[in-house]
Amino acid sequence: MNQISQAIPFAELSPVALVQAYQGCCQLSWQQGQFNAVSQAAKPELPVLLCFGAHFSWSLLTTLAQALALPDGVVKLSLLQPVPQLSPALRLHLPDGMVPPQALLNRLALDYDCQLVYLRQQPSLRQPGLLVMDMDSTAIEIECIDEIAKLAGVGEQVAAITARAMNGELDFAQSLLARVQTLAGAPESVLSDVLKQLPLMPGLTDLVAVLQQHHWQVAIASGGFTYFTEALKQRLQLSATFANQLEIVDGKLTGRVLGNIVDAKRKAEVVSELAQCYQIAPSQTVAIGDGANDLPMLAEAALGVAFHAKPKVQAAAKAAITTGSLLQLLYLLDCP
Repeated sequence: MNQISQAIPFAELSPVALVQAYQGCCQLSWQQGQFNAVSQAAKPELPVLLCFGAHFSWSLLTTLAQALALPDGVVKLSLLQPVPQLSPALRLHLPDGMVPPQALLNRLALDYDCQLVYLRQQPSLRQPGLLVMDMDSTAIEIECIDEIAKLAGVGEQVAAITARAMNGELDFAQSLLARVQTLAGAPESVLSDVLKQLPLMPGLTDLVAVLQQHHWQVAIASGGFTYFTEALKQRLQLSATFANQLEIVDGKLTGRVLGNIVDAKRKAEVVSELAQCYQIAPSQTVAIGDGANDLPMLAEAALGVAFHAKPKVQAAAKAAITTGSLLQLLYLLDCP
């Protein structure tokens, strides 16, 4: 394609359409707070600012560039659409040494209803990798213990403890034991009733399928219960699951947990243990979760992603996806 300099007025094409016209990558002239020229460019390298989950107009892109205080010069813009189910996303390739503050990205994403993720490295689908997911409110849309408690008649009591634990106000192990204790005497059928209606997080099935097609291992490490993680393992053909086992005697919950508790520390250990087990390079590990007890796991992985997470978790994670489906995780990976 011939190079173009101001031949196509920016107002006539959206940023996505313009980059598509340049075969997926172009370079823009950024001068005095405005984009004013465009030409063909080769595929650029990291670091990048991923922009997805919104209709990116020139006005929005200019606002983001101004907020990031991009220096005058050439800015490379490229297109990303890992799978047809996802809308095209934009990659804004930042100058070397420029690291936007996470707090700024979080604020801009909230203000402009978009997703902004800064990446200086990307695990790749071109080689085997590992994804470790939290279960409750990540792989599935609910907190299982809250739903069990509602059926057992102790919903409000357990929900209050759960909320405090997820916000990091309580020690996870103590709060888990306290919540489980309230379930003593409940029939085992409450578990099967929850399982029958278990709502998978949108995008979960497609995400797992894509990763497995590229020889990735997918696992769950959950502070929840094996009753549900084992069902998900069978349903999705997961590599492994780790969770807590509820004691059941004579068809009733005893209010106790068997064995060692899967807490924040154990979740982090799962990432490194599975990477070693499957001979996955540390740079190819990804973890995703939503709660404070997921933070060590997110820190252990090369890419830790806060998903629909509390503000504290968003601020501490390497990346955050605040709305939309789990399939959007593919935006964060280097796809063929």
